[in-house]
Amino acid sequence: MALAASERHRLKKMAWGHKTEYQLHLRAQIVLHAARGLANARIAERVGMHVDTVRRWRGRFAEKRLPGLADRKRTGIDPFMNLVTQVMSEEPYASAKRVFWIVDSGSSHRGKKAADRLAEAHPNAVMVHTPVHASWLNQVEIYFSVVQRKVISPNDFTDLAQVGDRLRAFEDRYNATAQPFQWRFTTSDLDDLLARLDRHTTDHHQESSAALAA
Repeated sequence: MALAASERHRLKKMAWGHKTEYQLHLRAQIVLHAARGLANARIAERVGMHVDTVRRWRGRFAEKRLPGLADRKRTGIDPFMNLVTQVMSEEPYASAKRVFWIVDSGSSHRGKKAADRLAEAHPNAVMVHTPVHASWLNQVEIYFSVVQRKVISPNDFTDLAQVGDRLRAFEDRYNATAQPFQWRFTTSDLDDLLARLDRHTTDHHQESSAALAA
């Protein structure tokens, strides 16, 4: 690997400078060793890294030179898709006909682009967005409410094993028969609620003022 004089000077400062970030320190050493003609396996021994890592950083430098040694900018999309790939690579999800990913409207999985990106990467994956202003806690509370009413009550279990059996039986039945929740609280309902709160606040203020005047 041939280096320009300016590149060699910069790499030496990165490799041995006290203010250099540790990862950049190692990457610069990889390139300098490569420029001396060392094989990847030998470089890996010297810097204490896996040979595949050495090969990757040599390739990045050969392609983009010094800027290639910097970390690529990452977004929340990358961690989310990495998680998806990890899950979808395992059974029973890998061979399932459909796998539903229920997500909120976070930036890493927002909107139709996120749904299309998921389907392109994993054709059997289906993204389902919760209502924009519904928190995850609300969704959990709704399901726990169903479990409380349909499974836990009445609390007539003889032991924990019986609780587990009933919960698993309910899960199988619920997955087979459940329908989407109907969200009935509209913007008009919100306007009515806010109006009632305003009237209540106004009335309370007037009553307090009258009491002070008396």
